[in-house]
Amino acid sequence: MITTLVYRDARFVAHNPPADTLAALRAEPGIMLWVDLASPTADETKLVLESVFAFHPLAIEDCVIDSPFPKLEEYDDYLYLVMHAVDYSQAGKFTTTELDLFLGKNFIVTFHRQPLKPVQAALDRYLKAPGTPVRGPDRFAHGILDLMVEAYKPALDELRRELEEIESGVLQEMGPDELFPRVAGLRKELSALRQIVRPQREIAAVLTQGKSRFIRPLIVPYLRDLTEELSRIESQAGAWAEQLILTFRVYLNKSGHEANLGIRVLTGITALTLPVIIIGGWYGMNFERMHETEAGYSYYIALALMFAGTAGMLLFLRRKKWL
Repeated sequence: MITTLVYRDARFVAHNPPADTLAALRAEPGIMLWVDLASPTADETKLVLESVFAFHPLAIEDCVIDSPFPKLEEYDDYLYLVMHAVDYSQAGKFTTTELDLFLGKNFIVTFHRQPLKPVQAALDRYLKAPGTPVRGPDRFAHGILDLMVEAYKPALDELRRELEEIESGVLQEMGPDELFPRVAGLRKELSALRQIVRPQREIAAVLTQGKSRFIRPLIVPYLRDLTEELSRIESQAGAWAEQLILTFRVYLNKSGHEANLGIRVLTGITALTLPVIIIGGWYGMNFERMHETEAGYSYYIALALMFAGTAGMLLFLRRKKWL
């Protein structure tokens, strides 16, 4: 689907003119175009990218084929930019969708194979306020990128909630069968987030240097703020990864402590049985001339010794706080 906004002398003048008029419109003085290709057909892609704007074949190839990493390339009359918008599905899997931008002096072309909320939100923003002047395609580009970074916040909130649930589960006897997969899954998502955000931050930092002739100086401070926000997201993901490792170590220490408690209890029980074992073993040897067995109260004496020895061992263990 092709969506087009037409501005003349910074003022909105048309929405979705016929596609076959785009080339003529682009040639008119004072005209600025935003052409958005959302899940386009092959014919729409060829019409806009090849016929209307005549982009470089390599740029078109990079556009129609998914790129795993962000990219920034400057051609003679336009800037080609590949970014990634976050997509957090109901299953909790962190994925991204590629967004390609061609930024020229009087046009911006956006290309994405799936509907993107940041792009649609930017389109709606300008369509709802047609009287708002827009003096350059770089303003469109910043608005899209700003909304794209803003869209990371729900994903970050979801990652934070997952981390808090794991931390709470560690303290509330979460079993290893549930804990280990969740820890591994969250760590994988945090790693994916950092791998996507880091190169985008680097690209935004390059744009803030003001060396591109397609970015006006007045837009540079806004891009600098965008770079800082991406840096914050990357730092937050790194901090959560470290916090996750710390939580897992707490779980291991807690499990080790509980195992030691169990061993200590078993050791204490074994110690308590020592007097009974020793006395019973001694009098169970059945020697013929054991004088203790000839006395009339030998059984009761031995029984008393067992109880006294057990009580004494219990008192000793309690004083040492071993039981």
